[in-house]
Amino acid sequence: MQIEPASVIVIDDHPLYRDGVIRSLEESGFTVVAQGASAEEACTLCAEHRPAIVLLDISMPGGGVEAARRIGSEVKGTRMIMLTVSESNDDIMRALDAGASGYVLKGVSAAELAQIVRSVANGESYITPTLAARILKTMKPAGSGTQALEEAALTTREEQILWLVADGLSNKEVGRRLRLQEKTVKHYMTNVLQKLQVRNRTEAAIKARAMREVKS
Repeated sequence: MQIEPASVIVIDDHPLYRDGVIRSLEESGFTVVAQGASAEEACTLCAEHRPAIVLLDISMPGGGVEAARRIGSEVKGTRMIMLTVSESNDDIMRALDAGASGYVLKGVSAAELAQIVRSVANGESYITPTLAARILKTMKPAGSGTQALEEAALTTREEQILWLVADGLSNKEVGRRLRLQEKTVKHYMTNVLQKLQVRNRTEAAIKARAMREVKS
């Protein structure tokens, strides 16, 4: 089944909050294809509907991180956003390690949430800026901006690939842009993650954007 670009599933065990999120997304043009209240429902519904995006509450029954881990391995193409009240560094890193492409605090406005969902559906990653700034301090090597990039000792090709990943391109899309095989891009990304001392593409994208901001 093809994934619909604007299809969304919302999983949260607080019905009133869930209803509000669904209403705001639908008013912003998204199609909410299903809703649920637990990790088990999240996995079942994502396998059935294969949405572009699933919003997960990190503290719902069964755990949002566990749901993300299962969805990431079982439902290819669905991108996951944690919508939570937790500002814990541990929760953020566990969510990213599980494959989440977004980590958003529940205080976000309806307009901001719609923009975030749209950007993640288009291949970008997002973490609430105050949280991103905080975890960057624990992620990056000594120095920042161009200094951090120099210390990472990325090759020219690795830098090219990193910037494209930071712009939201998949390995396949990076390969097409640079005329490389997808497996070659994966090899380069493995090296990039090791050199940047990060654990996944989302962390690499966050760090790359911070470097780019300082560099510019």
